[in-house]
Amino acid sequence: MRVIEIHTEYIKLQQLLKLADVVGYGSDAKFLINEGKVIVNGEIATERGKKIRENDVVSVEGEEEDITVKVVGDM
Repeated sequence: MRVIEIHTEYIKLQQLLKLADVVGYGSDAKFLINEGKVIVNGEIATERGKKIRENDVVSVEGEEEDITVKVVGDM
């Protein structure tokens, strides 16, 4: 499981995919999500702007590891 640290309450799914180097551009994230290749907490994600909070688990088809978020520091 890959852990991405953030300093806010949540991160949008599209931003998380970019931060985790799953995609290079927002348009790539949009494509993955529209194709049903992104799973959040066991459910297919349908929104690029879905708020991903601490301990949510994101799986992407073709990626070896799941991604989770950890909030660090003051918000």
